[in-house]
Amino acid sequence: METQVDPTQLAGSLPPADLSLLGLFMQADIVVKVVMLILLFASFWSWAIIFEKAMRLKRLNGRAGQFEESFWSGGSLEELFDRISNRPTDPMASIFVAAMREWRRSASKGLLVSDQLRAGLQQRIDRVMQITLGREMEQVERQMVFLASVGAAAPFVGLFGTVWGIMNSFASIAASKNTSLAVVAPGIAEALFATALGLVAAIPAVLAYNKLSNDLGRYALKLDTFAGEFGAILSRQLEEKR
Repeated sequence: METQVDPTQLAGSLPPADLSLLGLFMQADIVVKVVMLILLFASFWSWAIIFEKAMRLKRLNGRAGQFEESFWSGGSLEELFDRISNRPTDPMASIFVAAMREWRRSASKGLLVSDQLRAGLQQRIDRVMQITLGREMEQVERQMVFLASVGAAAPFVGLFGTVWGIMNSFASIAASKNTSLAVVAPGIAEALFATALGLVAAIPAVLAYNKLSNDLGRYALKLDTFAGEFGAILSRQLEEKR
């Protein structure tokens, strides 16, 4: 005579599942563990980038304010250049140094004697300032692509871990022929944990990327405005040399 097994009795005989975060990780499939580790690394690295960029922007804006104060104080630009030419402290100072260096190099070679040479100098100075601006902003914006990538890809990576975990859970259910909640819940929880980690990594990365991109855009505009103003000052000085 066939014996009937009560699923609830079978579930009750199973040891209680560890549904803590560490327990879910330790019980997960190797593929799901790899996904979780990738997402944890992406989250920690994203926060490191966020704090580094926020502090760096604050520091650069402070230094730019100090430089502008010195620049617009009415003192000699030649003296300011001699003071900071060896070690510019921020991108704005680097733009100023690059332009003044080109000015001095051209003046020492006697390239200010004709209108055509002066026009060429003005174009070179503008080009040098734009090249310096682009190079400095490239350094400031480094690793922003990582934040954008984490924000876009982390939810899908977490979803992959969830799908893989649920597939394994269904396979375990089919093998044990037991659909009780005690058997199903741990596998589903492990799978959903991967999605949760994906969101934990993606949400701060997206918010920080949008905020930092806006701040970087304002800072780049400040540098471009300074380059335009300084270019106008040099242009007036070239006009006075006619």
